[in-house]
Amino acid sequence: MMLDAPDWYFALASSRMHLVWIATVCGKLETRYRYSNTLGWNTFPVPELTGQNKEDLTHCAKDILLTREANFPATIADLYDPDRMPADLLAAHERNDEVLERIYIGRRFRNDTERLEKLFDLYTKMITQETKAKGTGPNQKAKARKRAEIAN
Repeated sequence: MMLDAPDWYFALASSRMHLVWIATVCGKLETRYRYSNTLGWNTFPVPELTGQNKEDLTHCAKDILLTREANFPATIADLYDPDRMPADLLAAHERNDEVLERIYIGRRFRNDTERLEKLFDLYTKMITQETKAKGTGPNQKAKARKRAEIAN
């Protein structure tokens, strides 16, 4: 739960990019994704977003939510059943993914492997900058080593 979060956070969390990150970094229990705010959300690498990027993602988030509402009284389980997902909801998620992926690399990714390569590249840069900003004391070195273990 994110209290008072901007709407565009929902677009990030609803994206294929975030899903492949969570599946890789947090893992699964049976067929369900495990989710950890410290491992999943707080480590999710996002490129610097412009005001226009945030506006575009906000529009995508609202589109997903309005499409869900338009399919009332379907439950979330009904809406996201892979065999019965409404076409308009699938299209809203596809638009969200396209907008976000164009922010990352200017086009759609070819596959999840390419998504993860980009995400881990950004994650490595993020950790390197964070380590430099905080210094290189023993605590910072241990934290950086732990993050590098997660990245590998």
